[in-house]
Amino acid sequence: MARTCLYSSHQNHGATIVDFHGWDMPIRYSTIPAEHQQVRESAGLFDLCHMGRLQVSGPDAEAWVESLVTLDVSKLALGSARYGFVCNEEGGILDDLIVYRLQDRLFIVVNASNREKVIAWFEKHKNGRNAELKDLSSELAMIAIQGPNSNEILSSGLGIDLKLLEEMAYYKISEGEILGTQGLLATTGYTGERGFEIFLPNEKAVEAWETLLKSAGPRLAPIGLGARDTLRVEAGMPLYGQELSESLSPYDAGLGPVVKLDKGEFMGSTRLKAIKEQGASRKLVGVKIESKRIARTGMKVLQGEREIGEVTSGIPSPTLGHPVALISVTSDTDSSEDLFVDIRGKITPITPVALPFFSNTRKQASKAL
Repeated sequence: MARTCLYSSHQNHGATIVDFHGWDMPIRYSTIPAEHQQVRESAGLFDLCHMGRLQVSGPDAEAWVESLVTLDVSKLALGSARYGFVCNEEGGILDDLIVYRLQDRLFIVVNASNREKVIAWFEKHKNGRNAELKDLSSELAMIAIQGPNSNEILSSGLGIDLKLLEEMAYYKISEGEILGTQGLLATTGYTGERGFEIFLPNEKAVEAWETLLKSAGPRLAPIGLGARDTLRVEAGMPLYGQELSESLSPYDAGLGPVVKLDKGEFMGSTRLKAIKEQGASRKLVGVKIESKRIARTGMKVLQGEREIGEVTSGIPSPTLGHPVALISVTSDTDSSEDLFVDIRGKITPITPVALPFFSNTRKQASKAL
């Protein structure tokens, strides 16, 4: 099992540790609902060091990345970020990622479970370009602080200028000094709340983690993967392996806006263009569960007696006070007709609702696409 540089801190703070894609990671420190509300009401601290952090540099760096991702890298301004996909030739999603533009390089964050696959894919399709991909995952830590009090806590805890924090819009990145060393600060959170991702050398990670927790007191608490999942579902954000996979295109996942077909050819673009013209075979829908029962991943979704899809993610929403779910159904599903989910043999009605279920960054997120 792999462990992040913050593993001992998780143990010291009483975390329950689980296997997450081959990593020993904290699932919770107290209870998932309490940690969820901590983020919604104040702020929470997340260990994201298991994620992949890649750097692409050199004269052909932009052209290389541009050829393999769905977003338009050429339109990515200095200090900005965009969400997109790496797809295969058939338009299937190999991974979702975020690309950041820095002064002399592109910085990319990918999923922990897909890091090696993405690196191999990039190298396979380098095509002689004068550029280099460096995997920084084992040397550069990634910590997130999320919640309405993030600005003040980060400023007072790590001495980062409050005005700089307040002026950073959603999906931006800044490079500067953090705890006496060069680091990165980004605003690309996964919770639907104001927040930041802090990138700094591994040897500074524990100091940053403990300093923030000590200086903030009860305004900040460590948050495990359990609450991270409930927060991201409420925010309507997909997770690879559940809403996203190689068998689905971005259009099947309801994320067509991040596919920039007008930028020219890129890996999978021919097939993606055809899917857009013909229409996707599936669609992602948010639903309210009309019961206290929780719809879990893989449970069947029905319309009448016909099986039309399945639950991709389901949670008891702490913010809304009732269960919600993301479901993947056939694209011809008429959402005006009654829908049901089979919860362990109990046929339970569900009601489609607009996504996100809850988010304080919805307007900013739509602009970032």
